[in-house]
Amino acid sequence: MQNFVLHFKRIFYNLGFFARTLKGIISFIRNYKATYKILVMQILFTFVYALGITTLLALAIGAAVNVIGGPFLTGINQSQLMYSLLIIIITREFGPLLTAFIVIARSATAIATEIAGMVVSHEVEAYISVGVDPIEHIAVPRFLGVTISLVLLNLYFSIFGLAGSYLIAQFFYSTPMDYYFNSILSHLHIRDVLLSIIKSIAFGTIISIGAVINGFSVERASTEVPVAGLKAVSSSFAYCIIVNVLLSVLFYIILV
Repeated sequence: MQNFVLHFKRIFYNLGFFARTLKGIISFIRNYKATYKILVMQILFTFVYALGITTLLALAIGAAVNVIGGPFLTGINQSQLMYSLLIIIITREFGPLLTAFIVIARSATAIATEIAGMVVSHEVEAYISVGVDPIEHIAVPRFLGVTISLVLLNLYFSIFGLAGSYLIAQFFYSTPMDYYFNSILSHLHIRDVLLSIIKSIAFGTIISIGAVINGFSVERASTEVPVAGLKAVSSSFAYCIIVNVLLSVLFYIILV
C-alpha cells in the first residue's frame, strides 16, 4: 500500500514538473538568446547525430517488410495490401517507437547524467543563487530539443523506410517508381500521419521530462549519477511502450 501511495505521488510530481516546464516555455521564448545554444546543441545531438542509425534501421525495416510480406500477399492475390502494410508498420507503428528507442538510448542517458552531474557539482545551486531558473535554463531547451528532434526523426524514418521498401520492390519485382509511390500516397491518410506525429510528441515528452526529473533527483553522491541515467532509460522504455499501446488502441477504436 505504501509503495502504491509513493508511486501515485510520483506521478503527480511528474505531472506538476511537466506543467512547470510548459510554463517555462514562455520565458524561454522571451529570453531565448540565453539558452538558444542549448536548444540547438540538443537538436544537433538528438536529431542530426542519430541520422545514420535511423537511416540504417529504416531501410532494413522497409526492406524486411517487402521481402517477407511481398511473396505471401502475392501468393494469395492480395499484393495491393502491401502498401497498407507498409504504412501501418513503418509510418504508424514502428517509425515512432523505434525512433523513440534510438533517442532513449542516446539522449535520455546523456541528459540524465549531465544534469545529475550539475546537481552533484552544485552548478544548479549556482544558477539559483544568481537568479536563473534551472527549469527555464536546463529543462525547457532539452524538452523542446528532444521533442522536435523526435518528430523530425520519425518523419525521416518513414521516408527512408518507404524508400528502402521501393528499392527491394524494384530489385525483385521491377515495380515502376511512379506506380509504387502513387500507390503509397493513395493508401496514406492524414490520420496515419497525425497519429505518428502525436506519438512522437508524446514519446519526446516522456523521454525528456523523465530524463530531466531523474537528473534533478540525485542528492550529493557522485555514485548516483549513473543510476539516474539507468532510471531514465528504464522508465522511458516502459512508459513509451505503454503510451504506444494506448494511442494505437484509441486510434483503432475512434478512427478506424
